[in-house]
Amino acid sequence: MRPKNRRGRSFAPVLVAALAASAPTWAGAAPGAAACTGCHGPAALGSAIPSLDGHAADDIVAQMQAFRSGEREATVMDRIARGYTEEETRAIAEWLAKPEAARHAQP
Repeated sequence: MRPKNRRGRSFAPVLVAALAASAPTWAGAAPGAAACTGCHGPAALGSAIPSLDGHAADDIVAQMQAFRSGEREATVMDRIARGYTEEETRAIAEWLAKPEAARHAQP
């Protein structure tokens, strides 16, 4: 059932368009990188899942390798890490290591 305005018209298309227009632009994001920010968003959001903001690319790569090898325990990150090649992991880590403003910049 679509939400209706006072005149009985659906405003769902307007809502979808507004949400799409407000969605962040992931400038130069490596494939898979934007998905990381869904859980590992800015520290200001107060999530129990750690933010990746401010982490160096080499540190992110090392943690992904530790998840992949089983050296670091995880609930889901071990499975996620195994889904990426070393090259993909490096590209994602380098993108995530950029300042947040640079990740949202228009291409």
